Amino acid sequence: MAQATTFPRHIILAAASISGVLLALAVHMLGVRFGLDLGGLWRSEFGSNLPVGAAIAWWLIASAAFAGGYLTANILHSAASGTLPPRLRQLLIVLGVLMLAGAGQAASAPSPIPSLSGVLSGIAALALGGFMAFGGAHFALKSS
Repeated sequence: MAQATTFPRHIILAAASISGVLLALAVHMLGVRFGLDLGGLWRSEFGSNLPVGAAIAWWLIASAAFAGGYLTANILHSAASGTLPPRLRQLLIVLGVLMLAGAGQAASAPSPIPSLSGVLSGIAALALGGFMAFGGAHFALKSS
């Protein structure tokens, strides 16, 4: 009987973190296109109400990065042992291509937010995505 092959833990963590960060940045770019700007929390032009769009953007980016890291770590763990069905692999490839194509289309358009605010919110999305993707990947490897 063939023995199941596994990837080293640090390779799975690195790949899942990178995948989660890319997914978080894609969600950030798509969110800016729909008016969900991270930088809304730092602007002083609003009154006493916090902008709901900024809070939704923070939660979307964090949850997408965590889920991306978690799912990627689980998929890499099962793919190395040969238990990933080919149909699921094809579906994941199609979804990844569609998400990256949508993010590329959103990134190529002129930005509706000012340049400095856009750069700072992009860096914040990168940091939040990296932290949450690593957390999701670590949690996935801990539970398996």
